[in-house]
Order: sequence, then C-alpha cells, then structure tokens
Amino acid sequence: MKLTLSDRDLLFKPLQTVSGIVERRHTLPILLNTLIEISDGKLTLVTTDLEIEAEATSSIPELEQQGPLQTTISVRKLHDILRAFPSGSPITLIRSENRLQIISGKSRFNLQLLPAEDFPRMTSGDEACSASFTLTQQVLKKHLQRVAHAMAQQDLRYYLNGMLLLIESNQLMLVATDTHRLGITAVDLDSEFEKSETIVPRKTVLELIRQLEDSDKPVTIEVYPKKICFRFSDAVLTSKVISGKFIDFRRAVPQVSVFQFDINRLDFLHALQRTAIISSSNDLFRNVHLNITSGKLNISAKNKEQEEAQEEIEIVYSSETIDTSFNIVYLMEVLNNLDSEHIRCSFESMQSAILITLPDDNQFKHILMPMRE
Repeated sequence: MKLTLSDRDLLFKPLQTVSGIVERRHTLPILLNTLIEISDGKLTLVTTDLEIEAEATSSIPELEQQGPLQTTISVRKLHDILRAFPSGSPITLIRSENRLQIISGKSRFNLQLLPAEDFPRMTSGDEACSASFTLTQQVLKKHLQRVAHAMAQQDLRYYLNGMLLLIESNQLMLVATDTHRLGITAVDLDSEFEKSETIVPRKTVLELIRQLEDSDKPVTIEVYPKKICFRFSDAVLTSKVISGKFIDFRRAVPQVSVFQFDINRLDFLHALQRTAIISSSNDLFRNVHLNITSGKLNISAKNKEQEEAQEEIEIVYSSETIDTSFNIVYLMEVLNNLDSEHIRCSFESMQSAILITLPDDNQFKHILMPMRE
C-alpha cells in the first residue's frame, strides 16, 4: 500500500480528535494504538481505553482510488511525527507487512503496526436507546463547563466521580458534586422523555469539553442503559456509564434566601485572583474570608507567614453583617466558568452555605459549603 496525502492536516486533525483519551501507559499495547480504517474514500480513526471510545471520520479525495485498509499504529508516535511537520506538508504513507513508513520531504520514519483484529471495539449489543435528542455544541459545552469543576476526583463513592445527566419530561439537568460543592444547570429539550438518570464518567465529560466547538453545529446525544453516545462534527464519542444511584442533590439546595446581594462577576473574580496570590498554594485548605456589611463586600486572606491581602467591592446590601469563609479555589472555579455579567449570592443564615445563581437564568445553581476556621 502506498498513499500520498497533499496535506498532513488531513490525517493530523482527525488524529487530534481521538488522541485525548489514550493513556500514556497501559498494560495492553493495542490500547496505545489507533485503529486506522480506509474504505469508500473515507478515513476513520478509532481509539479506546475500554471505557471510552473516540471515533473521527473524514472524506479525503486522495482515498477514492485507495483499496480498503485496516491496521493500528501508535497514537503518540504518529501524532508527534505529524505535528513536527509544517502545516500543509505533503506526506506519503507506505505499508509493508507490519511496518508503516512515513515520508515528508527528506524525513523518513518507520513505525510498527499491530493487527486490526486485536483492537477492541465498543459494540452496541442489544441495548435499546432510551432517549435521543440534539443540542447545539455551544449550548452543551457551556452547560458542561458550568458544573464540571464540581465533580469528585477518585472518590471512594464512585458515583460522584462523574456528572449526572437527569432527563425529566422536556428538560435535561446536569449535576455534579464532591459533597463540598454542588453544581446544577438545566437545558430545555424539544421533546418529552421518560425520566432517566445517567452518570457520565469524569474523563468523558472533560473530553467532551475539549472536543466540542463554540458553534451552532449539532450534537446528538443517545442514552442507553449501560452507555451514552455523543455524535458531532464527523466524530463519535461513546462511553460506558457509572452504575449506582446518585445522591438526592435537591435536599442540599437552600429553600429560602434570607440574605442576598448581586455582584459583578468579573469584579468578584479578579478580586479573588489577586487575593489568591497571598493564599499559599501549599496549604491544604486555601480559605478566603468574606465580610459582608452594608454596601460593602470585604475579601481577605492570610498565609502561614501571616502575610495578608485585602480587597473591597461595593455592593447593594443593607441586611445584617455576615462573616464567613470559603475555599478560594472553589469560588474562583465557579466564577471562571460562567459567562453572565452579574451573579447573585444568597445565604439562608449567617453561617450557611453560599448559593450562587444568575439573575437572568433560573436554571443554574451552585452551592458551596463554608469552611470552619
């Protein structure tokens, strides 16, 4: 087999799409490879870690006269080689038995191939699709980013190491929590569905955020009992789901707001970022002190060396004084992943969790537990 491509990007771009899920090390060598399939003028690349499968397809004019091909090659080595060539460089691929030669200009590389039949695919089996709906990539990415930072990492309660996708009637609710913070956001759907709960693994959520574009291009979501599938822009991301029952997150949402104020999101975020300079990154608990008084929000932090940072922001507030502390990193993460100009901060009591909402969007809620000093 000999194949010449006019531009290395014809192979490099789909490879970038699927390379994100490949682990640096794995006990199965085949999982470090990408499956390459050429058929009917189309190039298909597939990678998997046995829990997630990424697939990218592209139509390439040069492949129309090419016979069918199936093989696997190292993802990292192929990616690094193609990236080293200038964009627009022509490349030639020559396969001979279990080797693939890559030629561009005066550069020559010979890489080992592994048999395509050894590559594990995530089959659909006999699972029936319980729900299928389409959103724009921009909308799905925005709502994933709103709450993804609240997912747990390597928690023994495995069902927290992901994001809940809750379908109720004509609404999709996305929920994430590590029990210290809780993020909730919702999207209206065009059709009504039976209630279903799907916990999407953390790695899948982060890979989706990486791949989705800020555009109105569609993404179709298909929900199955043991997996979930996202189809978009000549790419398919299929993932196993986490079995188990998600916590009753609605019990954690404050029912009343005794004290509340609105604040410019960027003003608050920038003040926290400056304060975080003093807050030592080596501290296990990076707390920031909030003192809310009539017309003012005072922000302060200290470190082990007793160095201190203070900020003051004017707000519209005339209730009782509130003295409380929160994890400064958690606060910055939620503010950094919103796009609203203003946010609303509410408290049930002077020592309660903070509820962050958006004045112009009642479908978003973020609850952050206070830190005890």
